[in-house]
Amino acid sequence: MTLSIAAATQGLPPETVFALLERVRRKSPRVHAITNAVAQTFTANVLLALGAVPSMTLAPEEVAGFAASADALLVNLGTLDETRRQAIPLAVAAAQEAGRPVCLDPVFIDRSKPRRLFARELLGIMPDVVRLNGAELDALFQGRAEADALIAGGTVLAVTGQEDKVESLGEDFRLLNGHALMSRVTATGCAGGAVLAAFAAVESDRALAAATGLSVFNIAGEIAAERAGGPGTFVPELLDALYGLSLRDIEIRLKTA
Repeated sequence: MTLSIAAATQGLPPETVFALLERVRRKSPRVHAITNAVAQTFTANVLLALGAVPSMTLAPEEVAGFAASADALLVNLGTLDETRRQAIPLAVAAAQEAGRPVCLDPVFIDRSKPRRLFARELLGIMPDVVRLNGAELDALFQGRAEADALIAGGTVLAVTGQEDKVESLGEDFRLLNGHALMSRVTATGCAGGAVLAAFAAVESDRALAAATGLSVFNIAGEIAAERAGGPGTFVPELLDALYGLSLRDIEIRLKTA
């Protein structure tokens, strides 16, 4: 069964996208990222290029303090070892107690039953944003009613693919930016989850934050792909594109359905 999402769409003006990007740059939100071992360095560099600040500790004895004092929390399940299993509930509880947004990225739950069960447990804390691909969406929910119930509780679903779809209780977005070269570099998707967390840190409309974060990251990916000679030069070009992204870049490239 394939779950459908984002039947209706909302406009996304380039000026709004750039205004939120400038808000991230101005406020420099700190994102505490519990992410996988492969993605840590790249995710930190993406956040810095965007204008945000990363922190990454996994230690159970200190992760709550880091999460509570950050502006947003990213939980990525890409390498779900015992340390991360212990740290994640502590970080989520501390972030939510402090009123910080929580972004869940349930990586590869379609490949691992224990990971899928752990992700389903995390749905009980009602994360602000869940970022996932189509296969992960189908694995996470046992039917459309479960997805609807989560959305009704205030969670935003951001489903990535050739067309990115954002669904929420109030508004939906369908987004068409991105480049195939982004999938030829490890951890690009995981770093994108951190970008969504950074935008959620500065925008209370979580659906708008998710749509804007996806658009900014994917437009930067398009620019980087045009400049790069292949995967090896794509990564630095992506960081430079994020760092220098302008209103004109967004006006020229932003594509919505």
